[in-house]
Amino acid sequence: MTEEKRPVTLITGASVGIGAALAHEFAAQGHELVLIARREQALAALADAIAATGKPRPTVLRMDVARVDAARDIAEALAGRSLEPDIVVNNAGFGLYGAADKLDRAAQLAMIDLNVRALTDLSLAFVDSLERRKGGILNVASVAAFLPGPGMAVYYATKAYVLSFSEALHQELAPRGIRVTALCPGPVPTEFQTRAGIVNEIFPRLLTRSAERVARDGYRGLKDGRRVVVPGTNNKVATVAARLTPHGILLKATDLLQKGRGR
Repeated sequence: MTEEKRPVTLITGASVGIGAALAHEFAAQGHELVLIARREQALAALADAIAATGKPRPTVLRMDVARVDAARDIAEALAGRSLEPDIVVNNAGFGLYGAADKLDRAAQLAMIDLNVRALTDLSLAFVDSLERRKGGILNVASVAAFLPGPGMAVYYATKAYVLSFSEALHQELAPRGIRVTALCPGPVPTEFQTRAGIVNEIFPRLLTRSAERVARDGYRGLKDGRRVVVPGTNNKVATVAARLTPHGILLKATDLLQKGRGR
């Protein structure tokens, strides 16, 4: 007799920032979690914090999801614990600030590998279990997905891919009962800026939302089956304006903004 597998929400990049906030949100809503990141100590602390609220302690997997065989290893780890995803949250990713021709090329290719290839792999790896569970995929993009990105060209391009890919999957997987949502936050104070090399980040108050608010918006959007979630009214207005503004003007405006972040 085949052992019944328990459904879990799989969250990558879960150790800090938006990923940790998403973990708390999904746990609060009754989801059993599998948390994946490279920093095992931070993951364990997060799992302990969630368990302290009376929720089941999440399963922790220390892993670099950018590895080519990461999806296979995750599947094996879950199967060995009689678990299978009903929701996949692709949050792992990073950015780098600077002109593309000046930044380390290997680091930029690693960014593409994590932000694009790994996200694509994990979005497709568990479709069968997502269909059985009538679950979903939450892919974390950014308002950067709506803009050209001089000053962070590769990062902006990866997020444009995440948005486009997620919207297409939303349409393709709907007949199978799988919800797919792209979460596109604006400025969120996290360690992202430090890792990206941004030295002068001034968050516009009208556009900034906390990681916790972004996580709540993302959870609700996925639950409601929304294709795209842009947290905050002002960020929604900005994305609409970006689609209506001539591209040449957007390029110059984004370029000026990015130069200000590096001073």
